[in-house]
Amino acid sequence: MNAMTGDLFAIPVRRVETPIARKTDPTSSHLAAAEITASGARAHQQAQTIAAVRAYPGRTSQELAELTQIDRYTLARRLPECVTAGAVRKGEQRACAVTGRLALTWWPTV
Repeated sequence: MNAMTGDLFAIPVRRVETPIARKTDPTSSHLAAAEITASGARAHQQAQTIAAVRAYPGRTSQELAELTQIDRYTLARRLPECVTAGAVRKGEQRACAVTGRLALTWWPTV
């Protein structure tokens, strides 16, 4: 089984649809936020993010991106939502193996 598919998506987590556009963002941002949520793409990205953290616990977002080919910016947007869902937690900071910069690590909660 590939670490990014299969049973990893079957584990239920709380659905998170918190606002992803600020009140001060332009109308186009609000429309894009509504579209990504309504289309199911946001939930799919959250599931991919959770699966990545479960497959590679204790990694930074940049390390996860390198290991999974998920865009780092997508991970950066979805990781906090996955924390809210209760599926992921923030870990300690350490030097990222990819960038060398101090970065948060991410851990599964289940």
